[in-house]
Amino acid sequence: MATAFAVQDVSFDYEGIPALRGLSLQIEQGQRVALLGANGSGKSTLLRILDALYFPVSGSVNFFGEPVTPGRFQQNGFALNFRRRVALVFQNPDVQLFNPTVFDEVAYGPLQLQWSKADVVRKVDETLEFMGIAHVKERPPYRLSGGEKKRVALASALVLDPDVLLLDEPTSTLDPRGQSQLVDLIQQWKGTAKTVVTATHQLDIVEDIAERVFVLDAGTVMATGTPGEILSNVDLLLKANLVHAHRHSHGGVVHSHPHSHRHSHHDHEHEH
Repeated sequence: MATAFAVQDVSFDYEGIPALRGLSLQIEQGQRVALLGANGSGKSTLLRILDALYFPVSGSVNFFGEPVTPGRFQQNGFALNFRRRVALVFQNPDVQLFNPTVFDEVAYGPLQLQWSKADVVRKVDETLEFMGIAHVKERPPYRLSGGEKKRVALASALVLDPDVLLLDEPTSTLDPRGQSQLVDLIQQWKGTAKTVVTATHQLDIVEDIAERVFVLDAGTVMATGTPGEILSNVDLLLKANLVHAHRHSHGGVVHSHPHSHRHSHHDHEHEH
């Protein structure tokens, strides 16, 4: 398998405030990756860099060996190909939902990529059905619940059948059933050529959604490993602010007990 993203020494700041500081990582084609970090660790910024919404102040990003730069995006062929192959679903669906109806929202990407009308209608209907939102297809997105909006945002990415799916806190605003369905969806892509990068601070889904974990803190990668290696390293999780320690005093001796609210994926059975 090829390397999907090679990120080398990337820095980025918002009006002088550093968000990424010399961050390097490599994501292989077909890998399911979790970017694990507390709020403010740089996860969302990194996803936007991978989606070429932002470009680094310094450092480099390569996509399947091609440099991702503003100059390359001036070339229509490169830009169209990249936008077809890479899709980002934002944490807050209101950021990306702007069309008058759900159908129009999901059709927007394919129409930009100049699909035929028949293909657009067929694929949009299939995707709405798959995401369980066909019954709201004529509704304006702003009138939907938070969970429905999230499904529309996911549908608008999935409709393109991208090679790379970037998910920013995808389970936020979803009810437990919706969370479980999303985790099942990511599990379906295991062993395929589809690359899935999920930014999350939710430890209980990591084992189900990733083979490789990068722990981010203060805009850089502080650790990487398998889900088992990362989740069993309590000191690391405490340092990255992903678990909190409750301090208790026993006869003058103070102990720290980490609390991670993590459960095993064996706690619930999936129907297939």
